[in-house]
Amino acid sequence: MAIEIKAPTYPESVQEGTLATWHKQAGDQVSRDDLIVDIETDKVVLEVVAPASGTITEVLKVEGDIVLSNEVLARIEETSSVESAQPPAASAKIESDAEIGGVLVNPAAKKLADERDIDLALVKGTGKGGRITKEDVVNYAPPPVITAGAEENVQEAVEVMIQSGERVERRVAMTRMRSRISERLMSVTQSTAMLTTFNEVDMSTMMGLRKQYQDEFTKIHNGTRLGFMGMFVKAAVEALKRFPLVNASIDGTDIVYHGFQDIGVAVSTDRGLVVPVLRNAENMSIATVENAISDYAGKARDGKLTIDEMTGGTFTITNGGVYGSLLSTPILNPPQSAILGMHKIQQRPVAIEGQVVVRPMMNLALSYDHRLIDGKDAVRFLVAIKELVEDPAKILLEI
Repeated sequence: MAIEIKAPTYPESVQEGTLATWHKQAGDQVSRDDLIVDIETDKVVLEVVAPASGTITEVLKVEGDIVLSNEVLARIEETSSVESAQPPAASAKIESDAEIGGVLVNPAAKKLADERDIDLALVKGTGKGGRITKEDVVNYAPPPVITAGAEENVQEAVEVMIQSGERVERRVAMTRMRSRISERLMSVTQSTAMLTTFNEVDMSTMMGLRKQYQDEFTKIHNGTRLGFMGMFVKAAVEALKRFPLVNASIDGTDIVYHGFQDIGVAVSTDRGLVVPVLRNAENMSIATVENAISDYAGKARDGKLTIDEMTGGTFTITNGGVYGSLLSTPILNPPQSAILGMHKIQQRPVAIEGQVVVRPMMNLALSYDHRLIDGKDAVRFLVAIKELVEDPAKILLEI
């Protein structure tokens, strides 16, 4: 029985996707839940798996095609339970090895190579006498090349060009995600009155707290490490309660106040920056925050984040310090009205009670939409963050 392989149902915020990668081809045998194809949307890469075991009989879309919600991508001829339980019948036709370029090639290997358009002269045989087997073709990895949209190959290809000494250029198309990020950033600069205010925070107490309780914290919370982001998230939650306008957003001529704190945490991936959201962060403990961030980071690296996990959010935190940034102006994540930027901790001299001492200092930046948030409230909000971070007991006591 023929079964259709369809694109998933997209949420309202996603109109279409681009077919990124076929992992299976027409004629391939697949098992239920095998990964068939990747679809790249504005926000995330969606994986489409086989709905049943069988043979792919027809492929209707090629890589780079636009894919709509629930559109048919391919068809599978389902393998019945009786057929799958019986061994294949003996064939009357016996194919012998072919000789290509002085090397023997297994018939199955030649068929697969033809299907995948692989030059067998480039495949190293591991069979008896150097014979090329089907497994050799399956495991064959072609040399990296630059193709339209393949941004992940660009760095490696550019290094090869530099080493060759040739004055050449390569042009590649942006991925859908990178293109969408570009559009959103341009939209922010054109549709908001963005302004940034700065402050600095003495990290001595927080660093001492983490050092003192790290081992105990990790032991009690089943391996979860105590990081700075968890404490900054909780500090942001407390500050947002005090300044609800910073947690609000503009919708036309209305101001939308949110009675919850959904905190987005910016995570960098090979495909671009993504912002998974910690739902109801006001109800989360520091350990729960750290666990959630760790899970999101792993999903982001593997391309497993869902659209729902990156949708919404009332406030965002981004940490350029992990890459060495000392100071930056983070860009708003619309429709949010503010974003907090953390930076590298650096030992530097500061004046405390008339004495010059060396302390671990971090620069903080708050970018905000001046249409909604006045400078006074933005500064007071950032000062509240500073005070909570410099005296973490206030976070726990909510004072």
